[in-house]
This record gives sequence, structure tokens and C-alpha cells, in this order.
Amino acid sequence: MNDHIGPPTATPAPAVPALRPVRAAGLVTRVTLALAGVGWAARAVWHVRLAAAGEPASGPPDQGGGNHRTLTSLEDSYHLVSAVSGFAALVCAIAFVVWLGRIRDNARDLSGTSPRYAGLWVYLGWVVPIVNLWFPRGIIADAYRSSAPGERLPRSLNVWWGLWLIGMLSGVGLTYSDSTDEIIARAYTDVWQLLASDAAAVGAAVAGIFVVRAVTAVQERYLESGI
Repeated sequence: MNDHIGPPTATPAPAVPALRPVRAAGLVTRVTLALAGVGWAARAVWHVRLAAAGEPASGPPDQGGGNHRTLTSLEDSYHLVSAVSGFAALVCAIAFVVWLGRIRDNARDLSGTSPRYAGLWVYLGWVVPIVNLWFPRGIIADAYRSSAPGERLPRSLNVWWGLWLIGMLSGVGLTYSDSTDEIIARAYTDVWQLLASDAAAVGAAVAGIFVVRAVTAVQERYLESGI
């Protein structure tokens, strides 16, 4: 008499967030951070070498009025080191921004809520004055909290951001606007300021590796568990 009762229907499985893979992006970002750190360390070595050699009797490379003297072999090699490390820093910046956008989108899907910072700030947050003092850190912190509710932010985040700000605000490190020849002149006259900024840049790169690893790891939990 129960023939009219059909077989029980399966309860629909909850929707699984379509998370973007982060392991490869995180690995690439950590590798490029390491390369950028090596590049800044190489600059520091050359700053010391320039300071030890002393400024030539002919004066700084930039003689003023658009005149430049012939570079010494050491100054010429610094130009090469500066160009290579600058390229490494550019690749690192691209990799970091790609990773940052990915973990932000994943955090949104995991939490089901809108991020505190619009996607445009993943890119503009680094260059717009004033907001670049806290937006990049805020995007990472927001992504971490959304991916791992209740967990404490990694200590490396504040270390990384503090060192980044030191390098950025020093005016001679991460974002200096002086030409390479002007930096060479500084190495002859004020090398300690350059070295302090170099140290901040290298430290920021190392701390950044730990930040990327920590944030990537919390999102990999979901990708590996399938939930």
C-alpha cells in the first residue's frame, strides 16, 4: 500500500566555492620575493664597495648641467647590478599583485561577504598617496580573516609591512626617484642611509615570504579538503 511512496531523494550537497588555485601563485611569489631580496642585498654590497673606493677626484658621475663623466669600472658594474635587481623587483611586484588578487577573490568566496577593499585597490593601493600607507596590508589582513575566521593574523604581516614602510618612506630604497648616478653619489657621501634602506628592503622581502606562505596555507586547507 506504500507503492505510491517514491524512493527517498538525496539531499543536495551544499555549494562548493569555486576557489582559484593558490599554491602555484604563492610559490612563484615567494621565489620572486627571494630573488628581489637577493637583488637588494647585491645593491648593498655595491654601496659598501663604492663607499670603500671613495669618490674619484673627478667628482660624482653626474657633473650637473647635463654633463656626465666617464664611469669607473665599479660604477659601471653598479649600473648592471641596479638594472638586474630592478627587473627582479618588477617581476616580484607583478607576481605579488597577481597572488594578492587571487587570495582576495578566494576569501570573498569562502566568507560569502564582500571584501572591505574594492578590487581596484589591489593595484592602486600601492601607488595612491596616503592610502598606500595601509591599504595593501589591509587587503591581506582582510583576506586572512575571511579565510580563517577567529585565527590570529600572522606576526610576519606587521613585520613585513613595517619594513616595507621604512624602505618606502626613506626615499632612498624601495621607491627612490633618484637616478642611478645620483645613488652612486650618495654611496660616496652618505652610505649609511642607503644601507639602512637596503636592510629594510631585504627584511621586507624575507618577511613577505612568510606572509605569502601563511595566507596561502589557510586557503589551501579548503582546496585540499574539497570543502
